[in-house]
Amino acid sequence: MQNELTQQLQNELDKYLKDTGEFTPYYPGMNILSSELYKKQLKDILELLKNQSETDISSFKMYLDTIIVNMHTKVKKYKKSIYFHDENIKNIENQGCTITFYIDEKNNRYILLGILKVKAVS
Repeated sequence: MQNELTQQLQNELDKYLKDTGEFTPYYPGMNILSSELYKKQLKDILELLKNQSETDISSFKMYLDTIIVNMHTKVKKYKKSIYFHDENIKNIENQGCTITFYIDEKNNRYILLGILKVKAVS
């Protein structure tokens, strides 16, 4: 499972580096871009949360947005990704999920490669 996951994340990184994928701003005008894999995985997580209250879903999304919007201010705090041997690929642990992102220092961008549900989200 981890090898498959690592390959998916690597594919997204390769698409970005080769400028062949579609990466959209997390919010318009931001230097944080979302990969297609990230958007799909987030949609899957939100679907799993449908059984919880609207307040729980709203709280999850708001806290996730806060983490991502402010990630550039705390980038040094985040650990190197366990899926890569690259200091510019990091993981953010948040609410039972792991967000894997790439730091493009040359272009001053942060690329959200994927978000994985590692334990029950609450």
